[in-house]
Amino acid sequence: MIEHNKDLDVFRADVSKWLKENNPKDPGFILPETFMEVGTDQQFEFLRDWQRKVYDAGYLGMAWPTEYGGGGMPQIYQDVVNAEMAKQRVPFVPNTIGLNWAGPLILNMGREEDKQRYIKGILNADDIWCQGFSEPEHGSDLGNAQCRAVKNGDDYIVNGSKIWTSLGSYAKYMILLARTSTDGDNKYAGLSFFLSPMQVDGIEPQPIKKLTGEYGFCQTHFIDAHIPADCMIGAQGEGWQVAMKTLMFERGATGGQAGGLSMMDINMGDVLELAKRARRNGKPALDDPLIRDELVQLLIEERSNRLMNVRAKIPALNAERPNAISMSGKLRSSELKRKFTQFALSLQGANGARYVSAAAVDGGRWQRSYFNSFSATIGGGTSQIQKNILGERVLGLPKS
Repeated sequence: MIEHNKDLDVFRADVSKWLKENNPKDPGFILPETFMEVGTDQQFEFLRDWQRKVYDAGYLGMAWPTEYGGGGMPQIYQDVVNAEMAKQRVPFVPNTIGLNWAGPLILNMGREEDKQRYIKGILNADDIWCQGFSEPEHGSDLGNAQCRAVKNGDDYIVNGSKIWTSLGSYAKYMILLARTSTDGDNKYAGLSFFLSPMQVDGIEPQPIKKLTGEYGFCQTHFIDAHIPADCMIGAQGEGWQVAMKTLMFERGATGGQAGGLSMMDINMGDVLELAKRARRNGKPALDDPLIRDELVQLLIEERSNRLMNVRAKIPALNAERPNAISMSGKLRSSELKRKFTQFALSLQGANGARYVSAAAVDGGRWQRSYFNSFSATIGGGTSQIQKNILGERVLGLPKS
């Protein structure tokens, strides 16, 4: 067990040393960038083994209660670990939905038996979680979910389907939003929230092949699936409020996540290195003033996003709109990723069209990252939905 009173500089040095000694070597196969691209057993087992190693070392769930498997330490220790992981660019931990959304929700709203049942399995990667919110026919209209859950004795019988259930084929549990009532005009009042088991008869995840040739997403079908009534969190009909709480964790607007990297991301430092290598009209691309200007603008945006996290901790700098930073984080980060990967493709000129070709720049990593960047602009609420939320809840604009 790590000492609670260990000096942060000493602790940081210990973490840095451990990561250098334990950072997994290149496995010899392509690793996904995020949990949304985990599509092979080989990738999954590699990443799950890494999460277990990080947890066993005491570097995951450090601020979660000890009685449920956490470290019981101040959040600053986990922040140090997260920063060192990003600095050393170690693999991400795959149980993203469990660590960042389901786990914080259970600790915040769950019963004592829920915390005892689920939390440690989330941390040590024994129990992988997926999300059952979006549906094929309803786009971003989450409140119009039609997947039905009908009470039958000690169970609910579920019918319908969910889409974009990342890790669905590996998950043991799903955070599921389902309709338990169609009475009345208020569509939100008929929704309930379940911590649903996945490995039961009638629940069938079907992997979806993406444009990149990878898997990771699933469409999950429910066909007369029986799930226990006691896996409901909150009361029947209160699912919308629970879902909104979950989305606050998902978007990073509310703290309490377990820690660890959630992605192996390329960043603007990588784009800058590419710009130094790229050629334009026989000269270095950086000689072009238009390219330099666009590159500087992206570097400013990345730096601004990082400074936002510091600013958020200073109340005097957020007095006018205290929720603006936390509520805009998901929109800012996902849109920046989309923009700078698109810029990276433009640096390649005609080579930017190559992806599967052996001649593709850097093995096609930029094309792959650009295609995959769109998933983050959709998950957790599309960029358009995020702008509406900011307009209404931060700027006070009317809904219409």
